[in-house]
Amino acid sequence: MIVTVTDPCRPLPIDFDAARPLEVEVGCGKGRFLTGRAAAHPDHDFLGIERMLGRVHSFDEKCRRLKISNAHVLRLEALYTFWYLLPAHGVQTVYVFFPDPWPKRKHHSHRLFGPLFLRALWKRLVVGGRLEFATDHEEYFRFVTEECFPPYERPADTVPQPVYRRVEPMARGPEAWTEFETRFRGQGLPIFSAAWEARPGTDYELPPLTVAPEDEPREGIVRRIGKRFLQEDPA
Repeated sequence: MIVTVTDPCRPLPIDFDAARPLEVEVGCGKGRFLTGRAAAHPDHDFLGIERMLGRVHSFDEKCRRLKISNAHVLRLEALYTFWYLLPAHGVQTVYVFFPDPWPKRKHHSHRLFGPLFLRALWKRLVVGGRLEFATDHEEYFRFVTEECFPPYERPADTVPQPVYRRVEPMARGPEAWTEFETRFRGQGLPIFSAAWEARPGTDYELPPLTVAPEDEPREGIVRRIGKRFLQEDPA
């Protein structure tokens, strides 16, 4: 089911059952990985975040064709989704597979992984919840594993910092590869994987998000018009 959002600064209009683990995939594509998870785990709920409209419709059609009722898809940029829309400490697992690496140094500020996303991620994960990450881009993998975890702590910073512990990534066979991973592996490209677990820490509230347009992560593109937020695909 496609989730309709009229205000990206308010929680999702879905009443997730706290007794059912919630799993979220950033950049779910046409849903190959997440619909497989949903079919195999009918006692869990699943949410895919995808910015490309055609892929959103493909995900929805696949769910309808396979009669999968426990998976939803949302067309919105990932940072806004994690900052505003998801339940606090209500997500069991987050999957970020093959995000855009933005390889040019001048574009690194557009990468999904950074202080804002890591703070929002910890706020949404349950204690013991996991982040699963994979990429074909070695420099991006080093950036995430060496610079982002533990996240940016400053000696004079009194703001509580999220706490993560690195763990072994999940084992995924060909049936659990995403569309991009299937393509990359078919080209013989190396795949780098890592995972982290959210640890207990001092809880905090997320203030209203203020990000300069030039520094916005671009895992999805949100264009502001007045007080409205519109999603658009790159040309």
